[in-house]
Amino acid sequence: MISQKAKYALRALVALAKQPPGKPTFISEIAETQNIPKKFLEQILLDLKHQGLVASRRGKAGGYGLLRPADTISFGEVLRIIDGPIAPLPCLSKIAYRRCEDCKEEASCEVRRVFAQVADATRGVLDRTTIADALEARLPPRLRDAVA
Repeated sequence: MISQKAKYALRALVALAKQPPGKPTFISEIAETQNIPKKFLEQILLDLKHQGLVASRRGKAGGYGLLRPADTISFGEVLRIIDGPIAPLPCLSKIAYRRCEDCKEEASCEVRRVFAQVADATRGVLDRTTIADALEARLPPRLRDAVA
């Protein structure tokens, strides 16, 4: 399950992707349209700014905007920034691997074998799905094939 913070981050990025390029959007506008608490959104956007996904501009014509095109920002990237590794077991994490304390042998672990397939499928969809894809009414062909 993803955190509420990750869900808000994705919704904020989708809201920014809907704006014309170069048109910054105020935090208050995003918070209102996406039903996200403003103070929480400020922290989320600051995290995304530090990671190079959004930029901010001060002043009357200020606000936030995407720093990269929406079709280059994947759901997987955002989830890793906000929630950390995408893995159901610590022994399956690609960026924060940790051997399970109660496991005698990873190679023969039946539970790990099943969840490795789940992790691979999940990462595949999340890493191939972009913010731009979320704006479409249905999954793009490359994703329909992946989940079929």
